[in-house]
Amino acid sequence: MKIINLSDTNSIVNQYLAEIRDKDYQKNRLLFRNNIMRIGEMMAYEISKTLDYETKDIATPLGISKVNMPTDKIVLATIFRAGLPFHTGFLNVFDHAGNAFVSAYREYTDEEHHQVGIHVEYLATPSINEKNLIIADPMLATGGSMELGYKAFLSKGVPKRIHVCCVIATPEGLDTIKQAFPEEKTTIWCAAIDPGLNEHKYIVPGFGDAGDLCFGDKV
Repeated sequence: MKIINLSDTNSIVNQYLAEIRDKDYQKNRLLFRNNIMRIGEMMAYEISKTLDYETKDIATPLGISKVNMPTDKIVLATIFRAGLPFHTGFLNVFDHAGNAFVSAYREYTDEEHHQVGIHVEYLATPSINEKNLIIADPMLATGGSMELGYKAFLSKGVPKRIHVCCVIATPEGLDTIKQAFPEEKTTIWCAAIDPGLNEHKYIVPGFGDAGDLCFGDKV
């Protein structure tokens, strides 16, 4: 299974990461959401290089131009609610893609908030059969939400290729994906890999709760 970490090479993504990690910058939700979206756009561009292409004749006002066009069908999938700005970044690039959504949220199963369970409640998706499935979720912490979301999407077909996309990953989350996803056709994309999780299963140093920072606190 291939893991592509955008932080391995210097790019403007470094600036976006620095800003979304900054606790003062985070006070402006619009700027925070925009940077999450822009990382999605950058990642989508890199994924576009891996698609299958064929040459097509395109009629211009002055003649015919031969252009290499992608032939792969794409379904962009995300996990409510934190994934929405990230998903938008991918959709800005793959504007003809199908779109899939699932709600998967963490529930602590002990009073100390050390044990986390994942609850899946809602699913809306087109067929993913023989398509490139891109699952976009900003935080790959334990990997539990990504795994359950993927299993829910599998009820609508078997994808040709799978791209697991996140802003920040952890070794624990990466291990979950390696065990739950088919190795030969899955690629993991991230903008950074952080050392690990705290006792409440949040990524450290991370940047906090992506959903709350995008949309405000939840009750």
